[in-house]
Amino acid sequence: MLTDDLNLFVRVADCGSIAAAAIELDISSAAASAALKRLEKQLDTILFVRTTRSLRLTAQGERYLIHCRQALDQLLLGQQALLSEKGKISGDLNISVSSDFGRNVLLPWLDDFLNAYPELSIKLDIGDNLSHFLHDKIDMALRYGNPPDSNQVAFNICHTQRVLCASPEYLAKHGEPKKVAELSQHNCLIFKVDERDYDLWNFRRDQQEYKVRVSGNRRSNDAEVTRRWAVAGQGIVFKAALDVVNDIKSGRLVAILTDYTSEPVPLSLICHGRDHVTPAMLLLRDQLRQHCQQLLA
Repeated sequence: MLTDDLNLFVRVADCGSIAAAAIELDISSAAASAALKRLEKQLDTILFVRTTRSLRLTAQGERYLIHCRQALDQLLLGQQALLSEKGKISGDLNISVSSDFGRNVLLPWLDDFLNAYPELSIKLDIGDNLSHFLHDKIDMALRYGNPPDSNQVAFNICHTQRVLCASPEYLAKHGEPKKVAELSQHNCLIFKVDERDYDLWNFRRDQQEYKVRVSGNRRSNDAEVTRRWAVAGQGIVFKAALDVVNDIKSGRLVAILTDYTSEPVPLSLICHGRDHVTPAMLLLRDQLRQHCQQLLA
């Protein structure tokens, strides 16, 4: 049984979609579907119930998923042990990361990574513009979206949706909007990149698409600043779920208009090219995938 097929099975279960899993693994949907059928044939078990609109695990699939995760985790630990014994997990990693994700989510994960591989050192560059690798001497960048340069390699870490949220204090004072059209009546906190304001917010509900032009008295080119404004009760923010999940869990922010969704946003680990990918980068990629999966769960 191929490890790739097991990994695909786990990704399909996590994404709830063969197409989404195929995108994450950089394979075609047809290849992903064929691999899933091959696995089911080998197991002589139906793992998913498929309809034209949905995909869900069978009871047998749910049981198998538990063992599959454990097996893949053990294989990864074995791979890491071998690489570590060969002395390959050392050297410097220069990483560029977006401000909000870097400060509020990534830092403790990097601490764990360095504790596991003490011969590594990390230089962290925080900012929301995608660094020019050669000019800034960056090895990899962690960013939402796909790389602008097709010569670069992007490893997908996860897909996350953007969510609307505000502090309990703001909602108590100004009321909670019931429709996205009502956002135009609220103070919205706007993020900007390269002097471009992201003030056209897109949503979907019941197969209908909605575009709302928002405005407010605060805008910044630092995504962390817009999050802080939201926590301080200054308005409504539209953020990647990864950036605000801890604020929502703690009650600092409240997710609103949750019956509307947004297009999934990929979080990508971008490198110069395949020749520049090192074992340390691959290990960090795999650990980031696990952390993001657990956080979004």
